[in-house]
Amino acid sequence: MYMFCIMHYYLIIALQGYCIYHALKSKNDYYWIFIILFIPVIGSIIYLFTQAFNKRDLENVQSEIVAIINPTKKVLDLKKQLDFSETFQNKVSLADAFLEIKDYQNAITYYEDAIDSLFSGDVYVISNLIKAHFFNENYESVLKYIQVLKDKKATIKPENLLHYGLSLDNLGKTELAENEFKKINISFSNYHERLILAKHLINKNKKDEAKEILQKVYEESTRFSRDIAKINRHTINNVKSLLKTL
Repeated sequence: MYMFCIMHYYLIIALQGYCIYHALKSKNDYYWIFIILFIPVIGSIIYLFTQAFNKRDLENVQSEIVAIINPTKKVLDLKKQLDFSETFQNKVSLADAFLEIKDYQNAITYYEDAIDSLFSGDVYVISNLIKAHFFNENYESVLKYIQVLKDKKATIKPENLLHYGLSLDNLGKTELAENEFKKINISFSNYHERLILAKHLINKNKKDEAKEILQKVYEESTRFSRDIAKINRHTINNVKSLLKTL
């Protein structure tokens, strides 16, 4: 009983310590420190769910739990829905589900089936096709669908631009790739994409270029507002960790 009480005490201290550390690091209002200290456990839990966890964190945790317990449940449910009604939206929803579980080939199959109709120019589907083809290492197909977006004069998402640049680089089209990388490496934006770009440069043994990008991202992060800091917390933590290795 005594040992249990001791462990319980230290767990509370550890939880409070983490919350206070997070509050200071995230530059949250100082009244949170008093709440954490003077309302043990409850104060820390309130802080975690209102300040430390954002919507994206909770969605990611939920998705990961479902994927671990039953990674194909959503796919099976959506397949039944598609069998019942072969609509454009049902095909896209099933493709999205395959994309979520990293089954890129099946995602490609259903996305391409979806746009093989009146919806051939759907920007959302084409954007996801670019992503799926990239991770399936179909780099020529990435170039093909980027051209579709260009022909439509559609806005190309930073993620798609990154995959386009990386595909060009993987195909040996270095100069064209560098032009696309410049479009990604813009101050105070595209933080996740710039992190991925830095990792790519490290793999290409261009560590100085990678370090320059990472340092710039880190410097920008010191000027983040509280909300922006929360949204990009995971990315910036990865930036810090990667910088320590260079």
